[in-house]
Amino acid sequence: MKTGIIGAGIAGLSTAIALRQIGIEPVIYEAASELKPVGAGIVLAANAMKVFRKLGIAEDLIAAGRSLNALTILNQHGKILDTTNSLEISKQYGLDNFIIHRADLHHQLLQHVDLSSLYKNKKAINVIQDTTGVKVYFEDGTTEVVDNLIVADGIHSPIRQKLLPRVRPRYAGYTCWRAVIENPGISLNQATETWGAKGRFGIAPLPQNKIYWFACVNAEENNSALKHYTAPDLLKLFHDFHAPIPQILESSYHTSLIWNDICDLPNLAQYAFGNIVLIGDASHATTPNLGQGACQAIEDAWVLAKQIQAQPTFSEAAKHFERLRKDRTQWIINNSYRVGQLAQLQNKLLITLRNQLMPLIPKFVKYNQLKKLYEVDY
Repeated sequence: MKTGIIGAGIAGLSTAIALRQIGIEPVIYEAASELKPVGAGIVLAANAMKVFRKLGIAEDLIAAGRSLNALTILNQHGKILDTTNSLEISKQYGLDNFIIHRADLHHQLLQHVDLSSLYKNKKAINVIQDTTGVKVYFEDGTTEVVDNLIVADGIHSPIRQKLLPRVRPRYAGYTCWRAVIENPGISLNQATETWGAKGRFGIAPLPQNKIYWFACVNAEENNSALKHYTAPDLLKLFHDFHAPIPQILESSYHTSLIWNDICDLPNLAQYAFGNIVLIGDASHATTPNLGQGACQAIEDAWVLAKQIQAQPTFSEAAKHFERLRKDRTQWIINNSYRVGQLAQLQNKLLITLRNQLMPLIPKFVKYNQLKKLYEVDY
């Protein structure tokens, strides 16, 4: 049986590693013509790191990243609104709040797949499924037939659009810039997010004396002017935020920024289509507010591999995968969306009310939500 994976991102590569563990060597089709080091920082929570431990690659990843002591949310003047103690969570659930450069994560995943079975410059644009298998059509005019197909080509998946033509990603109402810079001498051991009326700014230390930062601002969708924003443009927006935000932006003047609108994919009707299954952002893309986008893709890899191993056919495995994953991933999408709306408030009265109430939320309320995220039986 030939199993194909569309996409060599985090979801696709993690799934390939999980399949190898159960004796299946998949063929991976990647749209990019070459696998360049791209992206910025990415934070992995305890549920994702648990899967990587089961796959036997956690130690390699840990050596390439670093753990953070806490996640703290502040107002724009630097007053603490909320703190999550990552050291305490790690003791209970395993390593949490682990940060790594996305390019380093991708590099480590590639070390654990068969590169001879990874084909680049293969953008899948259509599929036809019949009794002989799944025929995949590529943009270069070629086709391939596989018995089973795992679609992991992201939120804008052309294959999902063929299967569910009415589905469109939902714009969250804000856009985001990201960058990695040399640390200009700032002492950091935790991640922070600053929530202000003009936007949101996040900071996290990376290995090798680097800093990952992001900035989110409410805006119209597909605003082409924002694509060309530079760090000086962002400094005009965030100049009155607390230190070290202005310093970080000043240190980013000669750094290229990564920009994209923030979207998610709520209420997808199904993930399984016979011998085709959607995973990762192709099926349940979420906003980044709970730090669970990549984590849920990594969970998918483990759950799908276990179902393939347990069920008599791939189509049955896909159905069971959908049943096990749909409610959980949709819950995360909806909760993450709500957190984003809270973080991106612009009304001064609502911001004041939010900032007064957040420190009063009982610890057990927050940790009950973390419990739902992390107490997963794989």
